[in-house]
Amino acid sequence: MNKFHATKLAGILGIFGNIFLLIIKSFVGVMANSQAMIADAVNSASDIFASLMTFVGNKIASEPGDANHNFGHGKAEYIFSLFISISMLVAAGKLLLDSFSSLIHGNRIIYSYFLVIVCVITIATKFCMFLFTRYLYKKCHNILLKANYKDHRNDCFVTTFTLFSIIASLYGIYWLDSIVGIGISTWICITGVKIFIESYNVLMDISIDEKTKTMILDLASSYKDVIKVDELYSTPIGDQYIIVLTIFVNGNLSTFESHNIADSLEQDILKLGSISKVIIHVNPI
Repeated sequence: MNKFHATKLAGILGIFGNIFLLIIKSFVGVMANSQAMIADAVNSASDIFASLMTFVGNKIASEPGDANHNFGHGKAEYIFSLFISISMLVAAGKLLLDSFSSLIHGNRIIYSYFLVIVCVITIATKFCMFLFTRYLYKKCHNILLKANYKDHRNDCFVTTFTLFSIIASLYGIYWLDSIVGIGISTWICITGVKIFIESYNVLMDISIDEKTKTMILDLASSYKDVIKVDELYSTPIGDQYIIVLTIFVNGNLSTFESHNIADSLEQDILKLGSISKVIIHVNPI
């Protein structure tokens, strides 16, 4: 199973799984006047949108390079990630205001066993989705799969706290419901900001990390025929990078020998991982 097929499968699973959770959470949350459950339902709505964007972004990103997009369509993943992050921030802001209003005006949750049942169903469903998506990630190591399985894992914790607030209402501790609603809203907001920053960095062509950059420079310098290494540039394409490197070799070497050095170095750099293409300029000295 390649990474694009695995990500497509995870996206479809996320869409249908979260639609099911959204329906039952919304119905029970409104009926019981539970701000925490309603916040959890909105979280599921944002998860549906995220899964849909994952599906569409993955489909575009899987397209190979063409005459107009020489290095492929990998950045599509991060364009759609921006859409996801913005929708999460908007939803979190609305929920935060509603939860504060509920806390100030002292709205009381109507305890229901259905609230507890929905929480248990949600935790079980999300935990299964977490296990399956993590399995796919370990097979393919796709950044979208990693984000999805962490999101499913986080949702397990969020709904667990929702369950605590519901049980607390049984003992007259109604304010905890609003506090949990505020907490969930804040969680969604923080997650949205992190996704936005990560997507923004890739779209703004953030350089490869310093550790990998040092490894590339050390690798090039280890070649006895490479006299000097200069001008290492990198640009992200999806979850991988293109490396542009300039090396200086003995001017007395033949063109064939110089190119052999560059070809060998290119293959060694590709073995470092997270690198899709290496462009090496060879200058005589």
